[in-house]
Amino acid sequence: MTGNPYLDISALDSSLRVRAFGMGLGWFATARGWQKLSVWRTLHNLSPTDATNTELQEMSIPQFLLEGSIVVSAVVTLLTNFSVLLCFTQSAELRSHVPGIFILNLSISNIILALINMPVTFLGVASSAKPLRDQLCRAVSFTETFTTCNAMLSMAALSVDRWVAVVFPLRYSSKMRYRDAFVIVAYSWLHSLAFSLTQLMMRWGAYSHTYASCTLHLDVEEASQRSAYATFTALFYCSSFALCLFVLCFAYLKVLRVARSHCKRIDVITVQTLLLLVDIHPSVKERCLAQQRKRRQRAAKKICIFIGSFIICFSPYVITRLVELLPSVDIPRHWGIATKCLVYAKASSDPFVYCLLRHQYRKVLVSIIRRIVRKDQFFLSAHSTSSMWDTTDENFPDRIT
Repeated sequence: MTGNPYLDISALDSSLRVRAFGMGLGWFATARGWQKLSVWRTLHNLSPTDATNTELQEMSIPQFLLEGSIVVSAVVTLLTNFSVLLCFTQSAELRSHVPGIFILNLSISNIILALINMPVTFLGVASSAKPLRDQLCRAVSFTETFTTCNAMLSMAALSVDRWVAVVFPLRYSSKMRYRDAFVIVAYSWLHSLAFSLTQLMMRWGAYSHTYASCTLHLDVEEASQRSAYATFTALFYCSSFALCLFVLCFAYLKVLRVARSHCKRIDVITVQTLLLLVDIHPSVKERCLAQQRKRRQRAAKKICIFIGSFIICFSPYVITRLVELLPSVDIPRHWGIATKCLVYAKASSDPFVYCLLRHQYRKVLVSIIRRIVRKDQFFLSAHSTSSMWDTTDENFPDRIT
């Protein structure tokens, strides 16, 4: 047998011909592979294995983290915001409060964002390509603009409600009624619809490779509208993010000032009481002083959470969108997607910041969980009882015989 043994198959029987042909193809592919490897080494002075491993380390880990953060944000957003809606349906006390209207509006916006925009962004990150057609992508960008603006305005409305409740406690019932709350929510919807409809009519909603999502974006074919697009983008973020940040800071700083004045009055009364009670135990005095310190820090911590979460989650994305308007600036893809994930994280953290950590909501959730557990225990006990009676009935003829 001469030549290549894998190619000379005339003397082989029929059962070995398929194996010989496959080995011949493998030999040919191996030869081509070594040829490509030598060309790669010649051009880049680097082996393909090292280059592939380097590329996977640079690309797959950030992409995996971004995809995981989007999935976690979507799941947590749906669970927490649906829990808020469940609390409102089960508690008449929560429905009687005026701020509940603003919380419902915020939860609905977050749920729409989690059901529509987060999955599209996940597909864009996973495939690194446009996940939808142009018309669907414009519709998704419309929902993103509407829900984001509506959520920001809902947070501003909640801050105004807290300000009126703390600064004007005796006139709160006359200043913040259900009618006033519905008027504020209606303005929030009209404000959000004005910008989202303008974006839809001007066709400024498209897939952005920088953010891997269907969002406010100007295509290359419409470069002649760049000045109008830049004006619209700046006006949108100034009337949503900047306006809401101003309202948040103004309202919560006023609340903090009033809270500190109340704490000072309480501290004076507490100190005078401790001076009058001469025979009081030192441990009781220490406990009273510790409560004073906690009382001073409690309001400041809550206000820092309200304002800090808004700034941390929204400001990187907004600043990036404004800087992107400069023609000489190129935003890295990973940074753009990371700022988008921060916005999604805000939607998942809003229920904890505004309601679920409060005593009233926790009380309703615990009662709902207890009812579900009791029903499960009842069904399990009923099933075990029925199975016991079935076994008894089956054994009854044997007992007779």
